[in-house]
Amino acid sequence: MQYAEELVREFLVFRGFTNTLQAFETERCTDIGKMFQVYKIVDLIFAVYIPKFHAEKLVGLFSFFKQCFSSWSETTMLDSFSKLEGSVLRCYIVHALQSGRKDKVVEFFGMNGNDLLLKGSDWTAWFAIPYVKNPSIDPQFRVYFSKEWYEALRLSVRNFFSEIFNARLPALLKISSEKNTISCLKKDNKRLNQKLLQLQALLEEKEAQLGLSKRSMGAANSSFQSSGIDGENLCPSSSSEDICAPATSYLGRIPQSEECAAAEPTKFASARVESSSRQDSYSASSLHASSGGIDDTAQKLYGSHFDGMYPKKNGLSNPECDLTENGREMLREEEFPEVSVEFQETFLGHTSPITRCRFSASGNNIASASVDGTVRIWTYDSSIPASRNATIYCGAEIMSLDWECKSDRLLLIGTADGGIKAWNVDAKRVVCDLNTTDAFPSVLDLKCSPVEPIFVSAASSRRLGPNSIDSLGYASLTVWNMKTWKAMTVLPLGEDPPAITSLCFNHNGKILAASATDGMIHMFDMSAGLQITGWPAHDSAISSLLFGPDETSIFSLGSDGKIFEWSLQNQGRVLWSKTSSWFSEPQTSKYCRHEMALDASGRQLLATSGSVRAPIYQVQGHSNGFKTLPHSAAITTVDWHPSLPIFLTGSADNSVRVTSIL
Repeated sequence: MQYAEELVREFLVFRGFTNTLQAFETERCTDIGKMFQVYKIVDLIFAVYIPKFHAEKLVGLFSFFKQCFSSWSETTMLDSFSKLEGSVLRCYIVHALQSGRKDKVVEFFGMNGNDLLLKGSDWTAWFAIPYVKNPSIDPQFRVYFSKEWYEALRLSVRNFFSEIFNARLPALLKISSEKNTISCLKKDNKRLNQKLLQLQALLEEKEAQLGLSKRSMGAANSSFQSSGIDGENLCPSSSSEDICAPATSYLGRIPQSEECAAAEPTKFASARVESSSRQDSYSASSLHASSGGIDDTAQKLYGSHFDGMYPKKNGLSNPECDLTENGREMLREEEFPEVSVEFQETFLGHTSPITRCRFSASGNNIASASVDGTVRIWTYDSSIPASRNATIYCGAEIMSLDWECKSDRLLLIGTADGGIKAWNVDAKRVVCDLNTTDAFPSVLDLKCSPVEPIFVSAASSRRLGPNSIDSLGYASLTVWNMKTWKAMTVLPLGEDPPAITSLCFNHNGKILAASATDGMIHMFDMSAGLQITGWPAHDSAISSLLFGPDETSIFSLGSDGKIFEWSLQNQGRVLWSKTSSWFSEPQTSKYCRHEMALDASGRQLLATSGSVRAPIYQVQGHSNGFKTLPHSAAITTVDWHPSLPIFLTGSADNSVRVTSIL
């Protein structure tokens, strides 16, 4: 009740109903019962509206109740309410005649006569009552003038409303009860998630033990073979084939990449996919790099070349750096089991490699862009109307996409020729076409504020070339007003600043983070328009930047594949790190700037890849992570659904996939 009263008070203050607020406060202070009081409704009807001839308010009150109770499923209750309403209106007419106010009766029929006739033929005779000389003794009306009928009516009204309001809470009070219910459900969900994490940790521990056993048997097999002993004779049965098989047999079992069906007239290809068993992801001849050091077997096999495969940053070793192709991809396949997939949709509407794909703020719509300057807006869910689906031709390569945070109506598009377009998905037209200065022709990133009607553009003095992200030149950060579509200010970066590659706002839009090609992270106070801090985060250019889920940390992705989670409470401290081994592929640099995305919980980080699969890292977790189902070419862009366990992967094979995981 207290919560509901606070809502009412807030609403009255917001609307400026000060007199009503004073009356509300006065009545609330004198309220003793703090609950439903039926007698006040009875008094309102029989002591105010009827004696004072407020016919319009009386009819309006019953119309209000009928609207409130329109969801009743019991026809008997609706019939009872209609009969009760008719009796109260007859009581009004009788009281007016007893008071000698026939004019009020005529006025009543003039306002409500048509509605009364529609309710039933039993009202027909009542239209003549003002002209009957003595209706109190007329057999047709006599009963309504008796005191017994009046008292019975009051009692019936009282009993009816008591039963209704004791069985049905007002919607305002339901808000509080539903809030408490949701709170309890969230606590239960949190408890179950904790239990699930414990079970997952236990499962991963058992899987690690199983993998160790397989590796031990594989090493023993190799020793026997080198000694001239047939290792196959040591296998207890044919069921142990996978354990005793050499590495080449495992590579032969790696699934072939799927073909892109671009020639099909249908733009979507759907598939229900079952993830492969985690046990199959371990091979007897795997090369394992643990947190304590490098496997001796791997050191012997690769010799001095192995040392350069584990780079260090700021004194931090990166033992997670995995091996890649040409005889080394096997370890990657083993370390990351294939993610369990509930469903997957493939969008085949593009004819060139994908550069960006983004979920809208609600997750209902998807925007995807390609090298040929085409943006497609579509949806993966058949239950969502396709009225917003559209194709936008921009005339230049798309470098950046971002949806308006407060709604799904506006999509911002940044191009390689300095253009910024605002597309209204409801009107299906470009509502604004902006251009950066000639000195900064490439719009590398765009970010809308989650609160204010502004966005920030990061433009560079050079376009992204085929060689390296480091050759983008200088940077310009411009703040734009989304109401006037004019530049408001340019954020200070110093003299000849290196290009800014990625932007992100915190939850209230007061802090903007920006990453640069010199490995720096810059933080800006948007209210003051000034840089408040910054620190060197990478030895290479930073490709992508994201605030952590609780905004006490920030994630950075370097062009060399290193991923760091930096503390914002203790600047310069690394909380978590990974190195993506499927990352740096020179042939894919012309298609994309590598990027990453966090899921809604902030525990799973998806990154782009130079291979046909993308890694999903478990942030601060017990396991390394998972791998996505394969495309037929490099994965160039990724994104997570804002609330569901669904992610996007765009590829150089011209396709975009929507994957829901278990």
